[in-house]
Amino acid sequence: LLHGNWTLKLCSVFVAVCLDGTLPGYHLHRGFGSGANRWLIQLEGGGWCNTRRSCIFRKTTRRGSSNHMEKVLAFTGILSNKANENPDFFNWNRVKLRYCDGASFTGDSEDQSSQLYYRGQRIWQVAMEELLSKGMQKADQALLSGCSAGGLASILHCDQFKAVLPGTTKVKCLSDAGMFMDAVDVSGGHSLRNMFQGVVTVQNLQKELSTTCTKHLDPTSCFFPQNLVSEIKTPMFLLNAAYDAWQVQESLAPPSADRTGSWKACKSDHSHCNSSQIHFFQDFRSQMVNAVKTFSASAHNGLFINSCFAHCQSERQDTWFAPDSPKLYGKTVAESVGDWYFDRKTVKAIDCPYPCDKTCHDLTF
Repeated sequence: LLHGNWTLKLCSVFVAVCLDGTLPGYHLHRGFGSGANRWLIQLEGGGWCNTRRSCIFRKTTRRGSSNHMEKVLAFTGILSNKANENPDFFNWNRVKLRYCDGASFTGDSEDQSSQLYYRGQRIWQVAMEELLSKGMQKADQALLSGCSAGGLASILHCDQFKAVLPGTTKVKCLSDAGMFMDAVDVSGGHSLRNMFQGVVTVQNLQKELSTTCTKHLDPTSCFFPQNLVSEIKTPMFLLNAAYDAWQVQESLAPPSADRTGSWKACKSDHSHCNSSQIHFFQDFRSQMVNAVKTFSASAHNGLFINSCFAHCQSERQDTWFAPDSPKLYGKTVAESVGDWYFDRKTVKAIDCPYPCDKTCHDLTF
């Protein structure tokens, strides 16, 4: 297993800590050759905690405490050090920043009565300081990436990442499966909005969110990427499945919205969906495509939205770069991201609706 040196010394105890007060950490694998001064930062994903109770539980897991984190991680996909697995970034300095704050590396408060530390923003800041001191301040190229809750974090922190690096550094950001939509669920409710509202409230995120957004929208809306992506000044690439598997499971048809269980078979395996259920998913895809129109109009932004039931396609080798990887316009995810990052060509790839794509690696549950 390829892994970086496990580091648990990001900061002093009272400044930047995980939910339970333990020190945060990261894995680093050094670059070599032409990649020695190039840096790829991958923000780990893993959902959120949206109530005091769920945050108390979370701090007993690797998502809230470094005491429970693996010391060795496999570096695959965009983190691989093999040219035949990761053609454009294999020899960069590759970092996996572990996720233990429960709010996409955002937040700066605490709940003393429950001994919970909501320090995501501080973890982000000290991680950047640490990596700059490790050589990132000499970076000639840098890419901030993240998947799922980490994909949302890469959106929230993209311009901040650009700001900490020298003006001469080429800086771009990649959000994989981070385009969480403020969509109506199968019961007509707003399951994900309710969850995000809990995250924003419990961790008191209001002051950490984009002021451009909060001037005209409520704080919960400003945790949704659709209200943020068009404001980001740094070049950004959105990689997303049009029928994101996590959103299908937890946002569109969670058990709380499907009391009769009529969606259970369909959301476990889309081949079991009836025509009205597929129509519901097509409507969700349309919302996502519409949400990125303004973002897509910017020449420096990139898109790869494939009509798959998938989630996190940059971290898995089979979906990033392999002989049978998903493709759009004949290019894999890795080739598309590379073309965009290195300005080899414009990448604005949006798939036709399901079921036209035969290259998908769809998830079943």
